[in-house]
Amino acid sequence: MAATIEDLSAARSGQKTESPGPRQAISAHGDEQTGSGRQTGKRACSFAGLRLDADGTLWRGEALVHLPPKELAALRLLMAHSGQVVSPAQLKHELWGEVHVTADSVLKCMSSLRARLEPDVCIQTIYKRGYRFSAEIRDHGAAPPRTLPRLAIMPFSTRYLVPEHLGPAIAEQVITSLTGAPQPSVAMLARDSVFSLALRGLTAQQIGRELKADLVLTGTLQAFCSHYRLRAEMIRVEDGVQIWVEDLLAPQGRSDSLERKLIHRLACRLCFVLPGDPETAAEALDSPSWDGTASPPGMDRTGLDISASAISEAGDKHESRQTEAYELFLRGRHEWRTFHRHRMQDGLQSLLRAIELDPSLTSAKVDLADLCVAAAFNGFMSPSVSAELVHRAAESIPGTPPQAVALLPALGWINFHFDRNLPAALLAFSSSAHLPHNPWITRARAAFALSRHRFAEAIALLRAAIQLDPSSPWLQSRMAWALHLDGQAAKSAELIREVLSRFPEHEFTNLYGALILACNGEPARATQLASGLARRQPSFDLATAVHAYALARAGRGDEARAILERLQWLSRERFLLNSFTPAVHVALGDMDAALAELRVAEQARCPWFFQMLADPRLKALHGRPEFERMQAVLPAMEAEAKKNLSLQD
Repeated sequence: MAATIEDLSAARSGQKTESPGPRQAISAHGDEQTGSGRQTGKRACSFAGLRLDADGTLWRGEALVHLPPKELAALRLLMAHSGQVVSPAQLKHELWGEVHVTADSVLKCMSSLRARLEPDVCIQTIYKRGYRFSAEIRDHGAAPPRTLPRLAIMPFSTRYLVPEHLGPAIAEQVITSLTGAPQPSVAMLARDSVFSLALRGLTAQQIGRELKADLVLTGTLQAFCSHYRLRAEMIRVEDGVQIWVEDLLAPQGRSDSLERKLIHRLACRLCFVLPGDPETAAEALDSPSWDGTASPPGMDRTGLDISASAISEAGDKHESRQTEAYELFLRGRHEWRTFHRHRMQDGLQSLLRAIELDPSLTSAKVDLADLCVAAAFNGFMSPSVSAELVHRAAESIPGTPPQAVALLPALGWINFHFDRNLPAALLAFSSSAHLPHNPWITRARAAFALSRHRFAEAIALLRAAIQLDPSSPWLQSRMAWALHLDGQAAKSAELIREVLSRFPEHEFTNLYGALILACNGEPARATQLASGLARRQPSFDLATAVHAYALARAGRGDEARAILERLQWLSRERFLLNSFTPAVHVALGDMDAALAELRVAEQARCPWFFQMLADPRLKALHGRPEFERMQAVLPAMEAEAKKNLSLQD
């Protein structure tokens, strides 16, 4: 297999080094000279496990590392003077010119830059003098670096008596672990794109061709009397040949064992750099004395992030509780990601029970926070309950271990929208800015930017994520929504039509599609989309509200009012998110009712509130005193945050 991987690498090394589709360029200016005379402004280079492209895009493997323009400029300046001390005054002049900024601006910029580089050992602080770039810089201007073969892992199919969640859950955990390998031999493709294409029934080879992968891992999970068997198959996309197949066994109720076995097998097959000699590792992996439930002889786990490795061997009772907790975590993760009200509630209970059994299971706490934010956005949980659970999850983690940083985007969102504490939100998002794209982190980042009415920033963030995750229906439909809020009606409608043609059954594609098309002169199609979604998910109140909006735009006011009345009755029985009902009242010409609905949303700290204030559908409310007061809330928060930062300086 090693030879096959090397052949794939060599075959691709002559190609242009880029992912499918154009990569998002992050502003780069100048053609600085390094101390040795290299030009880092025009040529791609690498350092400390990172690669900086000529256009200013920074990559860790195949994961995009987002660098704001100021931090990119600071990195470029330090690299241009590699080995030399760059003073704060030089940095300040290079980054801001004659613009007046606080004395602490350079310090904050460098602190944020170091957090994103992770590890930050390449930038040294020289006491009272400045900063020095100390990492070795390798110039790739003349010869492009080796392109890693691209691997897609499909959700494993499950046979009779195997829990539905188990196959996809194991596949996802393997993706997470291999993505974290320090020196991988393959580039992992985004989970959402692979899983969404698999859900549409595409074969392994079809998915590979769609995503321009070199290899696809697929598998089948079967149940026997007391064991599970996972048959994993590696497919070469070019010709559809099965390169190798593995049969792995583990006791039922020990899916962590299957994960570890498969991860170590892949590490050997794909030649990951693990502690110790690779040949010794391969022999250990094939040793008949190793059953896969612990690290094989001569190897430790420091090379890969295996989530199940938290399970201790000390004490059968303690281990049993941890094993049960981990199985509940996997089940809970699967259930809440269905985005169906009752299944999300089941997922919540599973995660809470998992945390109760094993308080050290940080992954369950991260998922709990992501679930709460998603449930609040969908209207399945009140914002107050969501905020309480997220705060409780964050406070239960002592310190900030590396695996807990993934909770910060959800916490930052709660800080902003429910607590109205923008400085705390900015700190949370800044501290987690180095994390690579995953669906839940990118959702929180995009929502934060959209709610602050920073539409260009949100669009750039989503565009970069789409380049890494091109077949994610959520990313594509949220991009259409961002364009809608930004006033780019034609582009928004064009994009959502394209997304609907690719993902006609996806819930949020239908939701955004109905909303945007109704707003842009296609109420008949919008009504069809929204009514179908409301029938499939009768407890999804946002879909019902969008259905009423589409009817109002189609001139069917009586039917729209009947739906609004039904929603009003429902609000007396349970929590109901009324984010999209103000637009229905505006379409019906009742501005007072629209303002009344907005007041309710404001008091409940509705997660859509600030985005609604920018919604073109509410343009008729502009100029009304009550609406102007609501619009002034966000600028006041921004001003207060700026003032607090100035006082800290």
